[in-house]
Amino acid sequence: MQEYQIKRGYTKQLTESMIQGLRDQFGAEPAVSEDGHYTITYGALLRLEVWSGSGGKTLVVDTEANKSADDETIIDTNRRFRNYLQQVTGYTAKERAKKAQQALKGKE
Repeated sequence: MQEYQIKRGYTKQLTESMIQGLRDQFGAEPAVSEDGHYTITYGALLRLEVWSGSGGKTLVVDTEANKSADDETIIDTNRRFRNYLQQVTGYTAKERAKKAQQALKGKE
């Protein structure tokens, strides 16, 4: 499970953005649970589950990988997943890595 910070201005429509991002990047309609978790299956992911984190200011993602997927499927799935995170959080992969490093430094 991983938690990602959301860029200012992206938090107001987080739920709608999470759902639309899954539709845009994976072409799948997410199943919704009673506790507000959205789940899809795509390519090398047996399960991709997303929900709003603390105070609606973070995106929480839990995944389960298909270990028998071929390389092409894994590459496509990873690309779509990175694009999804950028669409929902507003941060690029480089910016997300920097935020994660800053969060680790703060916990030390």
